[in-house]
Amino acid sequence: MSLELPLPIADYVAANARLDIDGMMKPFAADAVLLDNGKRFAGQAEIRTLLTEMGTDLKAIFTPDTIRHDDGQVVVEGPAHGDFKGSPIRFTYRFDLDGDVIKALEITA
Repeated sequence: MSLELPLPIADYVAANARLDIDGMMKPFAADAVLLDNGKRFAGQAEIRTLLTEMGTDLKAIFTPDTIRHDDGQVVVEGPAHGDFKGSPIRFTYRFDLDGDVIKALEITA
């Protein structure tokens, strides 16, 4: 089943599937914020470091299987597989979009 994801989210997911950090970063606004299990990462440099260490370095690929809209956010859920303890783990990604960019992303397991 193919999900109809908003373009910035679709671009992020496609780049993640290729483990392409530059492609993963492209949809994020310059001042974006990412919350990962309660830890805050602000701006391109901090987000890139997190996505490199917890994403591409661990070959963690997120495969969304559900999407819904909740209080202005796009909520995408699915498993992530990779070289990390407990793989696969089901994650929830809550995106705040501003047009064609990701302004905020909260990731929880």
